[in-house]
Amino acid sequence: MNMEKIYKNSELNKSKPNKLEWQLIQNEMKRKLGSEVYESWLKKINFIEEFNSYILISVPTRFIRDWITSRYLDQILQIVKLFKKDLIRIEFKILEKNKNLDDQNNNDFSLKKSENISFLKDSLLQYNRVDHNKRFENFVTGSSNKLAYEASLKVTENFSQYNPLYIYGGVGIGKTHLLNSIGFELKKIKKVMFIPAERFMYQFIKSIKANDMVKFKEYFRNTDVLLIDDIQFMNGKEAMQEEFFHTFNALLEKGSQIIVSADRPPNKLSRIQERIKSRFSGGLVVDIQKPDLELRRNIIEKKINELNKLYKDKIEISKEIKDFISREVSNSIRELIGAINRLISFSRIYNKLPNLPETKVILKDLLNINENKVTIDLIQTLVCKFFKISKNEMLSPRRSRYLVRPRQTAIYLTKILTPKSLPEIGREFSNRDHTTIIHSVKTIERLKENDKDMAENINRLKNQILYNTRENEI
Repeated sequence: MNMEKIYKNSELNKSKPNKLEWQLIQNEMKRKLGSEVYESWLKKINFIEEFNSYILISVPTRFIRDWITSRYLDQILQIVKLFKKDLIRIEFKILEKNKNLDDQNNNDFSLKKSENISFLKDSLLQYNRVDHNKRFENFVTGSSNKLAYEASLKVTENFSQYNPLYIYGGVGIGKTHLLNSIGFELKKIKKVMFIPAERFMYQFIKSIKANDMVKFKEYFRNTDVLLIDDIQFMNGKEAMQEEFFHTFNALLEKGSQIIVSADRPPNKLSRIQERIKSRFSGGLVVDIQKPDLELRRNIIEKKINELNKLYKDKIEISKEIKDFISREVSNSIRELIGAINRLISFSRIYNKLPNLPETKVILKDLLNINENKVTIDLIQTLVCKFFKISKNEMLSPRRSRYLVRPRQTAIYLTKILTPKSLPEIGREFSNRDHTTIIHSVKTIERLKENDKDMAENINRLKNQILYNTRENEI
């Protein structure tokens, strides 16, 4: 009889899904990534729920989420897969420290399950958020973005006057800020959905796999305002574009407002159906140009004032340095704000204002990149010259040590000095896999921390690539 019980219990255990033991995963993270990293960052992670192919975890702030994602996410996922190999992704939720996690679990997820609300709403909650820091009040206007600003403002005053509103321009010049501003104003009186194009695609594919397209259609068509960011990523996938087209038409018919952003005009979108491009072109199409010198100066002044309001001890950056940044960081508002953040941080950490030479060092990876046209070919050429090898040797499949390190160095510099994606970089290095690219970048980052000569060599190469002047030739 006892043997029979043991057998039954054994069979029962086999039939139960393997429950993830988060404490064991935490112990493994501490062992593999070190106590210091664990205590500083990973200890703040809390487990919320496990789904078919991914887990949902929480952290107390967006900063911690971004830090963990950029530095440790791949390693955490590998550790999770040691315990359950079917898990292929990790999703984050921001939960403030003063909230009780158990209460959150009980009041949030269990409630949604009992009400039979699909995964769609649960997963979209963390993406359908308007950033309150990006409003019309703190959008600095100039000749390059005035039309886009006025059109966006008009949408909030006269609903559906311009439909759709299509805003396009380069990276980091204010498109997402305007979409957020529209969403922030209209959500006071309308039902607003703000979602990146890639997230729309992800939810579409997920709904098909879950046989849940009815809820997908209801969710996306039952809104007053649909804001879609970076529409250029919605390429390929004919079935998904078909659904988007019908959703688009359904929203227009019911009088909903549609606002779209992209990095190019509608007729330049690749692998997008002609009828969708025609729909985009049928509304108001406005562009945002690169910021001119006057606008860049105004942005710098506004950003410095905003940062100074946060602290009692105000920092006054000299006119010389402000003029220098205005001239040199000219392609992206995002880079311009990043430059100011760096200088303010330097000033607070070292309790001194940087002079012009120090400013050039602090901002060296932002300065004159476009003017000197950093290309992968240039990087490969200068790295090969530095290590005294030929380009054919570096790009060959050979794994000799005297070739591997230059190859990894060139890959690392390509990753940090160009906007190329991992697959694009891999193709330029004799069609190497993107995992090889990641390994090379991480290897050089580790060596820089432990090898002073390596760090100096990397900096010398980086400066030569950025400035590419004859007097600096190695």
